[in-house]
Amino acid sequence: MTIAKPVFYLLLVAFIIAAPLLFPNFGTQLATLWLMIIVALTWDMTGGQMGYNSLGNIFFYGTGMYVCAVIGIGIAYPIAEYTNAAGGGIYKFTDTQYFLGAILGIIGAGFFCSLCALIIGYFTFSLRGPYFAIGTLGVAIAAGELVSNWDWVGGGQGIALPVYPYDLDQGKLFFYYLFAVTGVVLFLFLKWMYKTRFGAAINAIRDDEEKAEAMGIHTLRYKLTTWSISAFFVGVAGGISAYQLIHFEPLETAYQTINLGIFMVVCVLLGGKGTLWGPIVGAILFQIFKEVTWNYLLGWQWVALGALIVVTVVYFQDGLMGWLKTTKPEWFGIRVEESSDGGAKA
Repeated sequence: MTIAKPVFYLLLVAFIIAAPLLFPNFGTQLATLWLMIIVALTWDMTGGQMGYNSLGNIFFYGTGMYVCAVIGIGIAYPIAEYTNAAGGGIYKFTDTQYFLGAILGIIGAGFFCSLCALIIGYFTFSLRGPYFAIGTLGVAIAAGELVSNWDWVGGGQGIALPVYPYDLDQGKLFFYYLFAVTGVVLFLFLKWMYKTRFGAAINAIRDDEEKAEAMGIHTLRYKLTTWSISAFFVGVAGGISAYQLIHFEPLETAYQTINLGIFMVVCVLLGGKGTLWGPIVGAILFQIFKEVTWNYLLGWQWVALGALIVVTVVYFQDGLMGWLKTTKPEWFGIRVEESSDGGAKA
């Protein structure tokens, strides 16, 4: 077992590096898969590990896109002139301006979204259960409407970013590896964090917040920290998406509450809340499901998605990972011994 784990992770890293080279026609889909893994893992930080189900994490994704775009454009041109619908000419970016703007924009998007999470969370974490979910959803919807009417960032027409300066296929690899590195860093960080006292504290909040407070845990501080970390990675993912998509608009792309905002939750429910691998497995299965239905069941894809959610909630309430732990505990290193009365005990 000691040798098997390192070998597994080594093979996994090798596959991650080689995947876009092995499947060159699916570069965009593989990059999208990493996006789904990132947003699923970050949603599970609050929804699964801490017990606060947010419907507004898409706020950080959309805000990350806009912050990244503003920084990336702002290092070369005035924002208002660049986004002016009346025109202003064709704006060219040097290679240095493109890559410097992208790097600074992606990092800036992460930190700005963390700050937003601290401010918003200070008010919304006074709500619990469905009220917290609805409150965060309201923030995301309001942000989309405000940005769509803000002419300085392009209003409803959105923002067009510069095109990747080199070969298109090379650009696909560039964005794939940006998403992949972000996803791997997030996974390793969470793998470490969930084993620390911090991880135990947010699990205590999920199990019984009143008892956690009675034990001396500063619950608001842990909730704000968890959400700000989650927001950082979602903001980074949004920043990468902004440059990958080239052009995006507020309601249909950035603050897409009825698409990506729902998808990230479905991924976690499908894979299993409160587990490290559950959101990853769920994201992979959901991405395959989405690609198949969106290509072969066009017009019925939302019906298929609804059926998937119903089946998951009714028959797999703990997700695929929870179901496997119950039916195949030995796969997870759980020893099941037969009791004297013929039953089984862990």
